[in-house]
Amino acid sequence: MKRYFCLLFCIAMSLILLSGCGSSNNSTEGTDWEPTLYETINNLDGVEMIVKEGTVSTTGLTVIFENNSVKECIYGEYFVLEKKMEGRWYQIPVAQEGDFDDIGYELASSDVREWTIDWNWLYGGLDTGDYRIVKDILDFRKAGDFDKYYLTAEFTID
Repeated sequence: MKRYFCLLFCIAMSLILLSGCGSSNNSTEGTDWEPTLYETINNLDGVEMIVKEGTVSTTGLTVIFENNSVKECIYGEYFVLEKKMEGRWYQIPVAQEGDFDDIGYELASSDVREWTIDWNWLYGGLDTGDYRIVKDILDFRKAGDFDKYYLTAEFTID
């Protein structure tokens, strides 16, 4: 009988210790979350992307591009979502693979444009937390002559 209590005690302690090894919701260990690839962001002078107030949901939002420069810019459909965890940005793993339409939208000098994003097809709904959207934008001079920059806009899901 004493042996069974000892065995039961050991099993209970093992379960308690193992439960403490579980990962928190913000941990990236054991998942396919990757650190951000974008070290240089928002450095296209006079051009910015901001989240339109009141448009954030768990499945999408609207951003506003403002070109207060003399540059002619082009942006497309492609974007990446990242989540801030433990003070660092991580790319959100896609829920399913998908393709973006190969479209170029012009953002002329002194132009303001809105762009609505629905990411439900790619990421699903987002949990609460701090996020940012990353988009590439081209400083386009002529065919084959352009520089690529990355714009980000931060938002929170409550």
